[in-house]
Amino acid sequence: MYHAHFRGTHYEAGFRWGSLLLKHQNIILKNIPFEITQERIDYALSCLPIYKKYYPEIIEEIQGLADGQRCDVRVLQAVLFSMYAMPPTCNCSCFAFAAGEEILLGRNSDFLTEIEKLNLNVIYRLTDGAYSFNGNTTAFVEVEDGVNEYGLAVGLTSVYPLERKPGFNAGLLLRYLLEKCKTVSEAVSCLHQLPVASAQTLILADMSGKLALVECDSECVEVISSWSETHSFVCATNAFHLARMAEYNSVGVDNWFAESRFQTLLSALQNAKNLDLTFAKKLLSGDYGFLCQYDRNTGKDTVWSVVYDLKQHKIYRSEGNPRHRSFKEDARFHF
Repeated sequence: MYHAHFRGTHYEAGFRWGSLLLKHQNIILKNIPFEITQERIDYALSCLPIYKKYYPEIIEEIQGLADGQRCDVRVLQAVLFSMYAMPPTCNCSCFAFAAGEEILLGRNSDFLTEIEKLNLNVIYRLTDGAYSFNGNTTAFVEVEDGVNEYGLAVGLTSVYPLERKPGFNAGLLLRYLLEKCKTVSEAVSCLHQLPVASAQTLILADMSGKLALVECDSECVEVISSWSETHSFVCATNAFHLARMAEYNSVGVDNWFAESRFQTLLSALQNAKNLDLTFAKKLLSGDYGFLCQYDRNTGKDTVWSVVYDLKQHKIYRSEGNPRHRSFKEDARFHF
């Protein structure tokens, strides 16, 4: 896993990163795990006016990245804007709970082993109005989980979309929330207002103990604060489980054992005697059922695992499958 620290404006951050990668002969467009088709290019063009209206800073960062890489920005936009909306895979498991003095969000990122060395942990401290955050990603400027300076933590899981419209995809939607929102309530309000392109779940938690599971796609946004009436927790994998969203699930796609993983999370969180950091690490490590026990020979695995401890203001990350690599504290970012 690469570790990158971004400063300056969005454009400057993108340009410096693109230039650094180029200096080391790391060409972004040669490491994309899917074909960059005309369909993706056309789709990205349809999304461009929406990002210009709601999130112009990200357009500037992508332009900086393209300038640093000396590549066509339209092709880079095609990669980034179509990701999740036109996914090659659907994966990942995420949960959050608030119990007593504990408020934690945990997430496993399950992805292709062929590009796991390109995974990024990022710290953004930008100067043009964005909140600082620490996050993780497989997708450059997009972010898949993270916590910002105000203690808002968010993690995504992708869902195979039945249809797509121009709008925000999952990774840019999550990053927008980290850069713009201080609380779960603010983030949920944004999700009801932004045009959504892809299908995904978002698990959110803040330092007040407020939680949310958001299931959304280009047609609908549904939110709950807990799966239980007795204690506060939410969880998600790669399918919709809220009643109104069920019709938006695709049938017959490879979702990497999403239902098995969901049932592992649900059962463990419903029946846990102690919802704490130790429990969270064990759950992510597969101690309570199938969650990360992939056969790497298939090209699939859990490529990182993370816990955001919002009461203790700490981040713990396993840079690999947590069944085989221990969690280590990342003390570089304070919130």
